[in-house]
Amino acid sequence: MDILVAADEAAIHPAAAELRRGGVDVEAVQADLGTTEGVDRLLAALGDRQPDCLIANAGRGLGRGFLDQEWGEVRHVVDTNVTGTIYLIHQIGRRMRARGRGRILIVGSIAGLMPGTYQAVYNGTKAFLDSFSFALRAELAGSGVTVTCLMPGATDTRFFERARLMDTKVGVSRKQAPEEVARLGFEAMLRGDGEVITGFTNKLRAAASHLLPNGLLAGIHAKQAAPGSASAG
Repeated sequence: MDILVAADEAAIHPAAAELRRGGVDVEAVQADLGTTEGVDRLLAALGDRQPDCLIANAGRGLGRGFLDQEWGEVRHVVDTNVTGTIYLIHQIGRRMRARGRGRILIVGSIAGLMPGTYQAVYNGTKAFLDSFSFALRAELAGSGVTVTCLMPGATDTRFFERARLMDTKVGVSRKQAPEEVARLGFEAMLRGDGEVITGFTNKLRAAASHLLPNGLLAGIHAKQAAPGSASAG
């Protein structure tokens, strides 16, 4: 497949150059997908081309207690993870439905299955995406367009550094390789699966989230994400 890829930093351009080594055409767009203008810039680059697949992967995290966070940063998490994501899906999904063919992969998270103490907004946005993906999938049943929800756990990317979580237990914990997470999600999307939870440990955590009371889950999450917990005994 040829690729159109976007990110809000200039590093997207050398990343695109690396992808071109695979022998496909890769076009990069530097745009903030947490804004309407950024999504529109990506759509303008797409033009009249009809995409076979959409991978809705743009996302942001934010650690610390909710009332200790800056409102502008809180809003950017919501705008990126929710508003910009569903705007992009709305625009591309309509094209796919009209053509009667397409694959959509939405990157949710097992974080959406539990109260995110010290990551309250982030987990809330992922709960939205997890729910939204299954609802949209049901709405598109029989249309030729499938929706897959990728639900990873902690993945070894710059997410934790950017979210200022490197002083937490989850921030310094062992994480799943991003290449493995991406492969599992991509293969599930091509199969048209409804969801994929990456890794046996994450499957156990997802199962536990359905069995344990929310109050207990919130306490467990606090021990992993509380500021300074990385050095706690």
